[in-house]
Amino acid sequence: MDIPIIINPISQLPSETTEISQYLPLSSQGAEVILGNIIEPQQLVIPVAPSSIEMFGPRGACLLSETGPLWVSDTGHHRLLGWRNLPTRDSQPADWVIGQPDFYHEGQNAKGTPGSATLSVPTGICACGEGLAVADAWNHRVLIWKNLPEDNNVPADLVLGQANFIDTEPNRGSQQASASTMHWPYGVFYHQGQLFVADTGNRRVLIWHQLPTENGQPADLVLGQPDMISRNENGGGSPTAASMRWCHDITLWGENLVISDAGNHRVMIWQGIPTENNAPCAVVLGQKSFDFVEMNQGVYLPSASSLSMPYGVGVTEDWLVVADTANSRLLGWRKPESILSLQGLVADGLAGQMNFQSKGENRNFGLPKRDSLNWCYGIKICGNTAVIADSGNNRILLWQINNS
Repeated sequence: MDIPIIINPISQLPSETTEISQYLPLSSQGAEVILGNIIEPQQLVIPVAPSSIEMFGPRGACLLSETGPLWVSDTGHHRLLGWRNLPTRDSQPADWVIGQPDFYHEGQNAKGTPGSATLSVPTGICACGEGLAVADAWNHRVLIWKNLPEDNNVPADLVLGQANFIDTEPNRGSQQASASTMHWPYGVFYHQGQLFVADTGNRRVLIWHQLPTENGQPADLVLGQPDMISRNENGGGSPTAASMRWCHDITLWGENLVISDAGNHRVMIWQGIPTENNAPCAVVLGQKSFDFVEMNQGVYLPSASSLSMPYGVGVTEDWLVVADTANSRLLGWRKPESILSLQGLVADGLAGQMNFQSKGENRNFGLPKRDSLNWCYGIKICGNTAVIADSGNNRILLWQINNS
């Protein structure tokens, strides 16, 4: 039987410790490594000017193996930052940049013409076969590198959502969606040949049964909409087990597909991977039923069973970890014998807050600490490392997992 890990949140000063109990399997020392410029007690703000260290609102990160490389979507600076190996010290500078001419420039599409190595609000990022996939949200496309980039400004090999690397119109200028267009895609996920994209602005998830080989290749399956052309929130009606409002992130928990539906303040879970368009999910976390979609279940303070704009989802062994973004916390559920028993179930674990009823940024609206969060947008786990996009603090946390 697994014994819950006790977390003692601490500030960035090791001598400061607060005794509280949390049950996510995270190190009691907080984040082992913090990437980004760490704010000091005497500072009022964190610099956000681009460099090889500073980030601005990073919303996604991907650790490709337990030893690296690490790639981060530095969203506000419209670029990707890459570390050749897993960083081992705070504020370690990145080795590579994609999307800008150097570490010290910023601007959508590098303030020039869109291309195969430019970005405009990059968000979700994941390993994709032998390479990398990135949701380039405001260019309304997904970029795919067939092999992992190992230099500055390596051009992408493939684009989805657009016919070429130059065009950037949402849904290619149409008022309707199609199987080959996107509107503000946010999340990407790849598993055993299948590619999943959270096409957020079209309120749907697109699935390719095999990794695409051509630019603009149409998807094979859609979730969240009755067909490939519809794009209304919640399918144009009331919320259901099949509808979505703002889907953002995707993962697999065992063999079960998991999608965060931030606009409906819930996480949707299917039994297995759906094989039909608009297939309904089996259960939701964060809400009492499929048709109830209020923030924090309609009350001001959160609870162990409510969510407020959950953006990110990650898994480690038996745990599903949700970045409960607007509550500035992580919630975790242990995998039950039956997925169906999850409906309405309270979370087993918490990180980032003093208790399940708290939601303030950095716990009490104070300075960031090694275990505090401020609008955390992403959570991905590789081996024993949780990679957390702590967007409101302009940083990435590398937090050790205790899988024992």
